[in-house]
Amino acid sequence: MSESDTAELLVLRRGAHGMPIESYADALRTRLPEWDVTLARTPTAERDLIEDARFVTGMMLDEELLEHARSLEVFGCAYAGTGHLPLTELDERDVTVTNASGVHGPNIGEHVLGAILRFARRFHVGARRQERREWRHYKTHELQDSTVTIVGLGAIGRAVCERLEAFGVETVGVRYSPEKGGPTDEVIGFDDEEFEDALARTEYLVLACPLTETTRGVIDREALVTIDPNAVLVNVARGPVVETDALLTALRSGWIRGAALDVTDPEPLPEAHPLWTFSNVQITPHNAGHTPKYYDRLADIVAENASRFRADPNAELENQIDS
Repeated sequence: MSESDTAELLVLRRGAHGMPIESYADALRTRLPEWDVTLARTPTAERDLIEDARFVTGMMLDEELLEHARSLEVFGCAYAGTGHLPLTELDERDVTVTNASGVHGPNIGEHVLGAILRFARRFHVGARRQERREWRHYKTHELQDSTVTIVGLGAIGRAVCERLEAFGVETVGVRYSPEKGGPTDEVIGFDDEEFEDALARTEYLVLACPLTETTRGVIDREALVTIDPNAVLVNVARGPVVETDALLTALRSGWIRGAALDVTDPEPLPEAHPLWTFSNVQITPHNAGHTPKYYDRLADIVAENASRFRADPNAELENQIDS
């Protein structure tokens, strides 16, 4: 299919996690052998092909490119979060938007579990002693009977909860609509009193929520003073969910035992930032989302939606977000 033809399913050129976008296009072709799946590999190709495309998928779709989209009906976002998209303009054009919720559940769930076990068994202390060839015992902790609070019970939060089931922990889930329940032993909302009570008895606080007006800065100075001093903070959400200055104070003052940060504010974390200097802070460069199965899981969602769309342009789609 030439780039001048109409793209039945258009894939935009930006890849994710350093993996070539060609792999995503190939995964879609495997699942949709009857479709013409076209990859726009240059900015010019994107502008030309999106003019008549009805179904488009990709990581990004900015306002400038959207201006060229005359026939767009569905945009399959390749990220779980959609806050970077021009959602107002898409809604005004009656474009259905879906996200990649569920793609990251297994790998980020494993990342969180690894971070928790690292602090429970203090593998970082053992690693330092290995580097020094020092055979000397050190104290550790036990995960069993701990309380783990998970803020956000989407696909990632649920995956974390599932992986904790074998460890004999008590789990508390925090979500906007606690009446909906969840897989945790207890589900609460962001109500001040309930949330404060959960923090006071939490030994591992996992942040797996989207960044919203409610969650921005939800872990502030007051939260860090309230939390159990033996608690560990694990952030796989977004950096601004935690107030960085308050976290620095908490670490310096011993208000918490440590932190595992896959996201930071600012991000990328500057080379001279003090967060790099703490021995009880694990920093990974927004890497929890990486998995070799990313494009395969994403293609499963988008291919299913493309099939539904072809059968009925008004059909409800998987992971369709509210306008």
